[in-house]
Amino acid sequence: MGERSNVRIVDSADVADAAQIGAGSSVWHLAQVREDAVLGENCVIGRGAYIGTGVSLGDNCKVQNYALVYEPAVLEDGVFIGPAVVLTNDTYPRAINPDGTQKSASDWDAVGVTIKRGAAIGARSVCVAPVTIGAWALIAAGSVVTKDVPDHALMVGVPAKQIGWVGKTGHRLVEVDGVWECPDTQERFVETDGSLAAIA
Repeated sequence: MGERSNVRIVDSADVADAAQIGAGSSVWHLAQVREDAVLGENCVIGRGAYIGTGVSLGDNCKVQNYALVYEPAVLEDGVFIGPAVVLTNDTYPRAINPDGTQKSASDWDAVGVTIKRGAAIGARSVCVAPVTIGAWALIAAGSVVTKDVPDHALMVGVPAKQIGWVGKTGHRLVEVDGVWECPDTQERFVETDGSLAAIA
């Protein structure tokens, strides 16, 4: 059995014995956590959410109701997955092979979504693997992400396009005299070649 210390798993949840659930984590009604999945400390897995085989979550992640996190996804610390988000894992999805036989696990290679520290994926968004979502990025609700996303990027639409930058609190950054500033924390950044760097 995977690690189970100071965790809350409700009776209707389906958590594999081989899954590791970090201290302080909660798995709610009808959620499923598959074999060899690893949840860090203080994670919350909402009603009806799915965590695939071998998926890795860091500490303090939130996976909201009915989100689907397919293997081999990797979520770093503090990642937010909104309700009904889907992280895919099949570049060329098919139920059958060209000869009409049903595809099995050996007929395709799973590819994953990687989400860096503090990033947030809005409700009903889809991340089409393989993609990496940068640290503290914000994906607006209903977006479809098909390409890698820079740190702090604000992405919207189908397919998702960058329309700005956000700070660590999720507030949109404001540009003043060539410097990007968070109106909430006053943290300041400089943009170079499509990426942000914090000003010390």
